[in-house]
Amino acid sequence: MEEQDQFLSGGAVDPQKERRNVLIDLHTHSLFSDGVLVVSELVRRAEEMGYQYIGITDHADRSNLDLIIPRVVRATEEINRHNRIQAIPGIELTHVPPATIGPLAAEARDLGAKLVVVHGETIVEPVLPGTNRAGLEADIDILAHPGLLTEEEAALAARRGILLEISGRKGHSFTNGHVAQVAQAAGAGLILNSDAHGPGDLLSREMREKIALGAGLEQRGFQQMVRNGENLVRRRQNERQ
Repeated sequence: MEEQDQFLSGGAVDPQKERRNVLIDLHTHSLFSDGVLVVSELVRRAEEMGYQYIGITDHADRSNLDLIIPRVVRATEEINRHNRIQAIPGIELTHVPPATIGPLAAEARDLGAKLVVVHGETIVEPVLPGTNRAGLEADIDILAHPGLLTEEEAALAARRGILLEISGRKGHSFTNGHVAQVAQAAGAGLILNSDAHGPGDLLSREMREKIALGAGLEQRGFQQMVRNGENLVRRRQNERQ
């Protein structure tokens, strides 16, 4: 934990100032699903942009869950021994029947996923109704692009400590303002992710701030999202120790 704090604070640098510069993206895709890069290149490109943490969360259902997670775990373990950036193995449960989300999330944990994301009810895809609710009742970390999130769902996210995503992805971002408003009213935590599928999707620090402001968040709201990401990473890293 001490070593990680030194990494986050940069040693002699003011920890609070350095924390404002932390770059975290906990929702990205490699060519294990519909991304275009192998895990190592995706991580390296993020590192070159100044990211400290990146989550690899490829799309999965019952057909490929046990194929993807062990391989991403092995890849990230190797990367983390050699790169300064830390890669976190995860999964995004995508378009699965709501009733299966809980069991699939539990299986993903057993397979080694440190991040479990559920593909929420974005307004631009035919996600099954009830997906948001089922995800929030399961052992997950992030409900991605939850679309027209209800007040009840936001309250459930707040009670269970599940982060709601502000998305940098085209289409999925259409409801960012709604998600931010409902989440803040309920006291639910937010996180900003790129949902990157290619290198051009990774967000610069400046673009991340603009997306947050465009969603109606103030600067302190943006910084809180950074802290939320840090806290999630720390919690999952502590589980490995």
